[in-house]
Amino acid sequence: MEICPKCGLPMQACVCEQIVKSAQRIQVTTDKKKYGKIVTIVSGFEKEIDMKKIAKALKNELACGGTYKDKMVELQGDHRKRVKPILAKLGFDEDSISD
Repeated sequence: MEICPKCGLPMQACVCEQIVKSAQRIQVTTDKKKYGKIVTIVSGFEKEIDMKKIAKALKNELACGGTYKDKMVELQGDHRKRVKPILAKLGFDEDSISD
């Protein structure tokens, strides 16, 4: 059985990621890239969050392409209105997500 190095609980009962998720200030913005293409930028994540998992979930739910860099996720297209409920479903506090 694996033990979490941060909280000392078994990995199945670890709550470290939920605590980090509820304490963040996430921003959802858009930016215009080359040739007038619009991308949605979701930023403000902490280091402890698995960015690959978040990016994959957002891309699957929104049926779009995208990438993750540093502490942000870039999604192809304007998805500002649709990102907030998806992040809330993933365990982030809805009040901490600003458009």
